[in-house]
Amino acid sequence: MNIVFLDAETMGDTGFEELENLGHFVKYSNTSPENVLHRLKDADVAIVNKTKITAEIIEACPNLKLICVAATGMNNINTDAAAKAGIAVKNVAGYSTDSVVQLTYGILFSLMMHISWFDNFVKTGEYSKSGLFTNYTRTFSELSGKRIGIIGMGTIGKKSAAVGVAFGAEIVYCSTSGVNNSVPYTRLTVDELLKTSDIVLVHAPLNDKTRNLINAEKFKLMKPAALLVNTGRGHIVNEADLVEAIDSGIIAGAALDVFSKEPLPADSPLLGIKHPDRLILTPHIAWTGIEARKRLLHGVAENIRDYDANLQRLK
Repeated sequence: MNIVFLDAETMGDTGFEELENLGHFVKYSNTSPENVLHRLKDADVAIVNKTKITAEIIEACPNLKLICVAATGMNNINTDAAAKAGIAVKNVAGYSTDSVVQLTYGILFSLMMHISWFDNFVKTGEYSKSGLFTNYTRTFSELSGKRIGIIGMGTIGKKSAAVGVAFGAEIVYCSTSGVNNSVPYTRLTVDELLKTSDIVLVHAPLNDKTRNLINAEKFKLMKPAALLVNTGRGHIVNEADLVEAIDSGIIAGAALDVFSKEPLPADSPLLGIKHPDRLILTPHIAWTGIEARKRLLHGVAENIRDYDANLQRLK
């Protein structure tokens, strides 16, 4: 098989040995839209993370049999065109659950407990000058006893809920798909969840139901002391409305790992916030734990092996 990975740079320094053993494997660090067709014209298998595979590309690649998405979301692939052309599209689900949940609570605790501010207080020498063994300038609350509202109760949402329970939090949730209801937590509408939660965690996928789900109108429902963490998809939270909500004191703060445009544009309203200490931003890293990336590439290799095995059986 001719296997082409169009944006292998997205995997960092993860090894590709397993994929190299499956056929003639070629990887490109990144691929611009105008080079996609040229690089896939002889490919049997395409591997992509963020590179778009359009209907035009699919129609122009008669050898293409399988598109492997090195991710869970498949919104960069024209799946209808692929199905029409008889091309299988496979993603990898569940590989990043632990990594995403770990970052979710990492940035939540950093936000709740003002970790960066206290770190700076010590490193700048202010602590040494203070004459006091501790500092009460910034206060924080315990997670125990707080209500965590989770938007999106899929695999990641369930794991995130279990972590919250371990810290003594109460869990409520909203299932954006309407499918994930067999969990031991109280299900609420989005509005009820936003009104009553101390912390809101977004773990939902991006679709027509979740796009711009949390906007100015929704922020006004939230508690003034509420915190929002989004490790789902950027377009779910209206970024300009979020900045306004934080700067005007409608909510206490937020932490984001995903953005409506990535990388974040220099003119993003998020970078112009008046109270940057109330906003934590990380560059879409929740999925990138070393173990998660290894599981992801193994899952891609398994998808190729499974497809090839099924093909051989049909012969």
